Amino acid sequence: MRVLLVEDDPMIGSVVQQELRDAGYAVDWVRDGQAALTSIAVAHGYSFVLLDLGLPRMDGMAVLRALRLARNDVPVLVLTARDATDDRVAGLDGGADDYLVKPFAMSELLARMRALTRRKEQAIGPNLSNGIVTLDPATHEARVGEVEVRLTAREFSLLQSLLLRPGAILSRAELENRLYGWNEEVESNAVEFLIHGLRKKLGAEVIKNVRGVGWMVSKGR
Repeated sequence: MRVLLVEDDPMIGSVVQQELRDAGYAVDWVRDGQAALTSIAVAHGYSFVLLDLGLPRMDGMAVLRALRLARNDVPVLVLTARDATDDRVAGLDGGADDYLVKPFAMSELLARMRALTRRKEQAIGPNLSNGIVTLDPATHEARVGEVEVRLTAREFSLLQSLLLRPGAILSRAELENRLYGWNEEVESNAVEFLIHGLRKKLGAEVIKNVRGVGWMVSKGR
């Protein structure tokens, strides 16, 4: 899953970015409101926006209003030092999906992100499947026939990307874009390594390689 972190405090931003990466998220970090809107317009496909309110160039509430006016329904979790009840109400009424007051524990932030993921998945259906492999987003488990295995965060994100478009070929660049954030060092064989792990767990035929183009899962039976 790819996350946009909007935080102008360099210490908080670097800690949150690293903790999220350690948890398997791809993280893009920007430090002002205008950059946040530009990133969302250019990058597409963020699973979350973690949004500070006290931002330079454009306040976080203005960013939130702009997103919702544009009918962008990306989940937004507000991270802020503004702890007054009126501020929390304004954030939630303005379109935020959740609100976390600084300072916070990373374990709580990750738990709230998991809860938002479950809420969104319940709205579109609990599982992804092409008739051959089934992926449960709530548990990060995949199943082929009677074989059921737990996936790592990046294995889950890669398989999810393929199952969202069964029959479509995704290139190395497209998969890396979904799995890694800006300026994150990506080894040349990182995608192949993840696919190798998935094939060992689920079977060699689950993910097909189209030589010179990319990878796909079939449309199923």
